[in-house]
Amino acid sequence: MIIQISAGQGPCECQLAVAKLYEALKQEYKDLTLLSSTKGARKGCFDSIRFRTGENLNHLEGTVLWICKSPFRKNHKRKNWYVDVSILPEQTEIAKEQQYRMEKFHCGGKGGQHVNKVETGVRIIHLPTGLVAESTEERSQFQNKQHALAKLAAQLNRLEQEQKDRQTNTAWQEHNRIVRGNPVRIYEGEHFKRKPKPL
Repeated sequence: MIIQISAGQGPCECQLAVAKLYEALKQEYKDLTLLSSTKGARKGCFDSIRFRTGENLNHLEGTVLWICKSPFRKNHKRKNWYVDVSILPEQTEIAKEQQYRMEKFHCGGKGGQHVNKVETGVRIIHLPTGLVAESTEERSQFQNKQHALAKLAAQLNRLEQEQKDRQTNTAWQEHNRIVRGNPVRIYEGEHFKRKPKPL
């Protein structure tokens, strides 16, 4: 699954909490793979961090609270800093090779007896996605196959881009959504020590 930790519109303290939470989760779960990160206003701070894991982290979705005096503003009274943890839609792996079925058919229309007797039309079905592309433009079956494959490749590229756009849009929406109150986890102090939730 893909997880995003975000400071939303929060100040640099929230951006620091994003970095600290990611480091804490790396200690807790050993298979985290960093996908992307957006640096914050100060060194070591992050506006958002996106990572992949094989673990089921559904229980982490929500708000994480960090209780700590501001390490950047000494006289600042606020001590509660919130970050958002969101699960993003996984981009489906679109296999593009050797996973299609080819069908041949007779072309209708102009072209005389030759076109009607020989199976020159080609239809290609991409099995993982169900996408279909066909070509009847050429008299050669080989050329029609090449045209159909090119059409199919364009469809697959479009589908891949749509999935990337959907994931980016979801990430942006989640980045701006932080619900304060009822945090799924609470951490305290500059050492970012996890505090047990009250029963």
